[in-house]
Parts: sequence; structure tokens; C-alpha cells
Amino acid sequence: MASSRHLRPGAGAPITRPGAATGAGARRAGGRSRVAAIGGGAIGRLSGGLSRYERSSLFKLDPTLLFASVVLILLSVAILGVTTQDNETGDPYYFLIRQAIYAVLGIALMLAVAQIDYSRFRELRVGLYTVMMMPIFLVLLLGSATRGSRRWIELPFFRLQPSELGKVLLIVALAAFALEVTRAGSERRRTIRLVALGLFPAAVVFVQPDLGTGLVYGVITATVMFIGGVSRRHFVALGGIAVAAATIVLVVAPALGGPSLLQGYQVERLTSFLNPSDDPSDAGYHLQQSKIAVGSGGKFGQGADSSQSPYGFLPEGRTDFIFATIAERWGFVGSALILSLYALIIWRALRILMLSKNLYGSMIAGGIAAMLMFHVFINVGMNLAIMPVTGIPLPLMSYGGSSALVTFVAIGLLQSIYIQARLASGTRAQPLF
Repeated sequence: MASSRHLRPGAGAPITRPGAATGAGARRAGGRSRVAAIGGGAIGRLSGGLSRYERSSLFKLDPTLLFASVVLILLSVAILGVTTQDNETGDPYYFLIRQAIYAVLGIALMLAVAQIDYSRFRELRVGLYTVMMMPIFLVLLLGSATRGSRRWIELPFFRLQPSELGKVLLIVALAAFALEVTRAGSERRRTIRLVALGLFPAAVVFVQPDLGTGLVYGVITATVMFIGGVSRRHFVALGGIAVAAATIVLVVAPALGGPSLLQGYQVERLTSFLNPSDDPSDAGYHLQQSKIAVGSGGKFGQGADSSQSPYGFLPEGRTDFIFATIAERWGFVGSALILSLYALIIWRALRILMLSKNLYGSMIAGGIAAMLMFHVFINVGMNLAIMPVTGIPLPLMSYGGSSALVTFVAIGLLQSIYIQARLASGTRAQPLF
């Protein structure tokens, strides 16, 4: 037995010189080092991300968000297939096939974006903002005009609407700028810079003219600023300026016979919803026909006996007024199902906002949630004749490639924020609710 001189007080092993461990002591030290190495590797994987296989697994996605978005686009394909067989193209499956292609591409984009750490976009803010602005300017020069608006760029197999893509790019870039401007300048200067960065693209889109998308840009800007911590006093001041500007444009300028920033048909659309029966054959026609379609659907819809959309009484029944088409054919039950799926998506977006590992992710999630809520609220309200006609589509339901693809990119960003939150919290098996 070793003498007490060679024992640490309270220890059961002799003291040895550093680096002199041999025999059983060396084996124990080696075992401890291997355990430490294994543990350190596990901690590193949790803090820095899972392996490539684990990171790409579908089981790491938010299942509720994935389910609601995929079901919505599948319902859109089915609804368009049923309601657009007698269309002007002569091909009964024209809109079904194209929407199905957009659905497949959109889901693929969502899964691809979900695998990217959204935090990387923060360093690309200037480039993303530039990419957003260039095609919006380009559409004014090369875009094709439809019904007086120049919003699309004709591609060989696709009509690109740059202002739709700009919504997501604005969210990602503006959130990054909001974090950067907190480091320099006064709070007032910070607010001015964010307002300028957000409303500049809105003004360019407004010139196309595209009033609806310009309003969406404004909502996104306000939401990112709010989550980013802009002073309430500044919001009150900005709100007063907005109300004053709307009053001048919609009331004062027309009354005085002065120039108006809005086109004549835009003013009529913004005001006709207050009493659409005053001019049922012109400005109020869309709203009147939409009300008839929604009201005739009843509880369970008219099914194959629907008349408003199939016979062309309901304008834009596959795009802006697709909710009225659904309400007429499938009634309150079908409408409630669609709205329930939107409620799931918005709930998950707000929940992901709270779960985000950093403020940047919270601002992105908040901007996406605000964008989707505004789209649904305005579009459904427009179909119920309680909101003005602004041309804002119903996400994942209205026919159109630009809207569907951009919405899936936005949902992919939400999935990325969710995945990164799970990685940061070390959650590997149980989803975050």
C-alpha cells in the first residue's frame, strides 16, 4: 500500500507528476479523454447544426405548417381543375396543369430554402435589396401591360411578376438593415432610414400601377420596424402622416379638381365597396357579383349547379375572386376549411416568431406572418364586399405562378427559422410547439 505521503487528502489514488501516468491510470485517462471527445462532438453538433443527413430530414420541419401549405396548394389545383374546364384557352386542363407545375416547383423551393440557415442572408442584405429593386425597375421598361398595369415580364414559359418576389426579399433585407442601423445614429435617423428603405420599392410598384402590392410593402415595413423596436412615438407620427396623405389623395384632391396620384379606376375601386349598388354595372360590378356568388352558396354550396363563375358572371373567378368561387360551389363548409388552413399557417408563423433563436429570425417570421394575414384579410374581405378591390391574390389558392412560388419561399424561410430554433435548443426528437 502506498504511504500517506503519496496520497491526496480525501483521495484514493496516488499523486503522479504531469504526463507520468502509466498503466491503469493511463488507461483511465485515455478513456476519459475519449468520452470527452465524444461528448464534445455531440455538443458541437447540437450547437453548430446536425449532420447533413439529419439536417435534410423532413422530420425536422414544422409538420403543421407543412401540412397546411401543401393541402392548400393541392386544393387550389383541384378547385381550378373543376371550375376552369370551360375556359377561353380551349384546353379544359390548361389551368390545372400549370397550377400543378407551380405546386411541385413551389414545394421543392420550400424544402430547399428550409435547409439553408436563414442567418446567412443577413450578410447579403445589400445584394438582396439590389436584386429586389432591379427587376421592379426593369418591368417599367420591358414589362407587358395588362388592363392598364405594367407588372409582368414575359418569359418563355412563365410570366414573372417581380413585385411578388420583392415581398420576400424586402422582408429578409429590411430585417437585416433594421439590425444594422441600431448600431449607428440616433433613433430618429434609424426610423427615417427604415421607412425610406421600405417605402422606396413601394413607391416604384405604385407607379406600375399596383396599389395592392404597394400596400403590402407598407405593411411589411411597419411590421419589421415594430418588431425591431422602433419607438411608439414614431409610429404615431407615421400613422398621422399616412392618414393625412390618404385624405389628401382620396378626398381633398378630387374635390378641388387637382391632380391625383391614383388612377381614376383605382379611386373608384377604393370607394365603391362602401356602396357597390350605386354603380352595379361599372365600379361596383365585381363586388356585386362576388356577393351573389358567396350568398348563393349557402351551407354546403351549389356544386355542379353553380352559375356565377362557370358562366362568366364573376370576373377573375380563378384569381382575385377565387374565394367567391369556392363559397358558391362548396358553401360555408368549403370556405371554413380554407380559412382554417390559413389560420394554421398564421398561427405557426406567429409561434415560430416566438421560438426564433435571434431577433433577425423574429423579424423575418413577423414580416411573413403580416404579409400572409394582410393578403387573406384583404382578399377575403374583397370577396365579401367589405373591402376595396385591390388585386391582392389569395396565397396558395389564386391561380398564378409568381404568387404561389413566392409564398412557398416565404414558408421555406419559416421552416428554416423553426429548424434553427430546434438546433439551438438541442431538440432532436420532439418538435417545438
